[in-house]
Amino acid sequence: MSTRALGEAEGVSLVSLGEIKELAEVGRPTVSNWRRRFSKDSPQLGGDRRPPFPDPVGGSGSRPLFDAEDVAAWLDLRLIPDAEPDEDGSLPTYGDRFRRGLRLRGLVALRHELGSAERLITDALAVCAMAGQGDDQRAKALSDELLTDVETADLRVARAVRQLIGELGSPGAAADTVLGLAERLESDLITDMTPFPLAELISRLAGPLDVVSPGSDQPAVINLCAGTGELLFGLGDIRGHEGILAVEPDPLRRKLISYRLLAHHCSGVNVCADPEELDTLRPSAQRNPDPGPERPSGTTSGDVVIADPPYAAGEREFDDKGPLSWALEAVRRLNPGGRGLVVVPSWTLSRPRGATPTPNARMREELLSRDVVAAVIQLPRRTHRFRTGAEHALLVLRNEAAPDSRGRVLLVDADRIARRVGGAWPEYVAKVLEDGRSPTAEEARDFPVSATRLRGEALLDGRSVLPAHRLGTKEQGLDHFAATLDARREAATALPQLKEWIGDLGVARRVPGSEVTHRRVGEHLRAGQIRLLAGHRIRESDIGDAGLMVVGREEMLGTLPLGQRRIALEDLAEYPQAQTTERGDVFLLTEHGVRTLVDDAGGCVLLAPVQGLRIPAYREFLAGKLLPEEVWMRPHPLAQLLAAPRNQHRGSGSLVRRVSVRDMDLPGLAPEEVAELEAILKETDRQRADVRRQLAALDNLALRLAAGVADGDLALRRRPGRA
Repeated sequence: MSTRALGEAEGVSLVSLGEIKELAEVGRPTVSNWRRRFSKDSPQLGGDRRPPFPDPVGGSGSRPLFDAEDVAAWLDLRLIPDAEPDEDGSLPTYGDRFRRGLRLRGLVALRHELGSAERLITDALAVCAMAGQGDDQRAKALSDELLTDVETADLRVARAVRQLIGELGSPGAAADTVLGLAERLESDLITDMTPFPLAELISRLAGPLDVVSPGSDQPAVINLCAGTGELLFGLGDIRGHEGILAVEPDPLRRKLISYRLLAHHCSGVNVCADPEELDTLRPSAQRNPDPGPERPSGTTSGDVVIADPPYAAGEREFDDKGPLSWALEAVRRLNPGGRGLVVVPSWTLSRPRGATPTPNARMREELLSRDVVAAVIQLPRRTHRFRTGAEHALLVLRNEAAPDSRGRVLLVDADRIARRVGGAWPEYVAKVLEDGRSPTAEEARDFPVSATRLRGEALLDGRSVLPAHRLGTKEQGLDHFAATLDARREAATALPQLKEWIGDLGVARRVPGSEVTHRRVGEHLRAGQIRLLAGHRIRESDIGDAGLMVVGREEMLGTLPLGQRRIALEDLAEYPQAQTTERGDVFLLTEHGVRTLVDDAGGCVLLAPVQGLRIPAYREFLAGKLLPEEVWMRPHPLAQLLAAPRNQHRGSGSLVRRVSVRDMDLPGLAPEEVAELEAILKETDRQRADVRRQLAALDNLALRLAAGVADGDLALRRRPGRA
């Protein structure tokens, strides 16, 4: 019989060094250090004398196994540094933590015997709920469903949970701990749980519960999609609050949150299956203080309405009950002066209106036109880490706007904020909303809902309202005139042979009153001033070294030289949708910023995700059909203006940050300014190419010298008369 089997037969639990590390929640080096420092053969100096670390009772030399009880007893002698004392004043030890981890490991092991993670969690939370209500003392007041679940709960689960309650000190803490095991239990519940940072942000924006204490006939908080309760418990101590209502359509989650509430002694929270049931739960709460056409009398409303719905992978853009319907429902149930907080997928805010508005576009315009959107917060990507590829935003809603904020919406890019401040982003974002602004304009700025001047920027213009797509602004704290003069001086110093040309480069501040206006690339596309060329998906086996040049991600990033990859015409014929580029087309790669390249020859094939932009007027100019002053834009200026810093940071997307081509903007320049800019940029490119050839020649010289000396064929010496 093996050591492991022998241990199990004798009722002994065996653990490895790696398991000790996990159960005691320390690093592997810490366990190794304990074993080495406190071995029988190691001298113990000073006052740190204690029994030696337990000897292995099985396993092998490379993977020793230890008796778990011996390890726990040894860890009882080691206090956890900086830990808060328990209610009885005693300080927790690593032994306490180790035993809890061992007990939880036992619960996880039962999952396979019970056949279902949901069954195990239900049994455990039923035991916690019964313990929270005093076991048999109030059995008559408890639901038949809870009593049945407690009676049919697996005895091993019940025993482990009761031990956990005794160790943690409360049924509520035990219920929270069991739900925290959902990922280890491989339960689908984990995919819809609200992440802690998001729950923290919503809690900060909702405010303390004492401020929104319920009135005589209205609840304080309504959670339209309660799940297993992360948002409700994130609000703070909800015990004793009678004015909290929750909605959860899924029967299993509705049962679990009910049991969790009972475990926390929150018997006053009502949980129903449908939002319409809110109006029937409490007849006294139906006396709406401010009935209106959008919220008739009898509608239960609250001071805070929150929701983080479990959006499915299907986007439902054409569904009348799409994601934004949650926001409309939240607004309908808000009291005057209340605040709604609803999580929505980012695509609901980024899809353009189009000629025929979709239901999603109509709901978005309704929210904006009714002036009920106070802020749009673009959440950090992968906020919901189990919703792969999904990106989310938080809508901050109001019943009525304050006089100084009417007709305006604050856009906040929390993704950019999180990259700068790290895990403290919820607190920072809450401060931004409190102040109504951010010190960095690219992170937050308020926008008008409707245009206040001709061609002014507004959120009701049918375009994306996602913060990353709207917050492209001037570089803050930068004097472009001074910075350009510094760059010209540095270039003249580094390239003395170009000093005369660089010195003739005239730079001046723009005359006040002649400020340029910006137009989105999408507007130019609709007007026919630019054509968008899509990249194609071509099999790798069809790409060789002969035929038309292929331009893909590798060429744009510089990892492959232009012209190395090609496709034969006969292979290209298998892709009827593929089109070749023309002279003057601009290549774009918009992943993690914007990279551009001008096609000076034409005849290239673009590979997705590379796209192209074509200026139809430029082709006519090359053919002599248009005069220079009739060309509104030229290729080299277009490429550089698209790659300017104001367009670089408009990216969105959870897995790959992409910049929307249609949401980039271009300044409106006079034809003569465009022509001058193109001449300067083309000359700059020519000089850059010359310098690169010189550098390549020097690199090649150094390579050949080193190779010749290394092989013993060259002997280097100075020429006579040279110092």
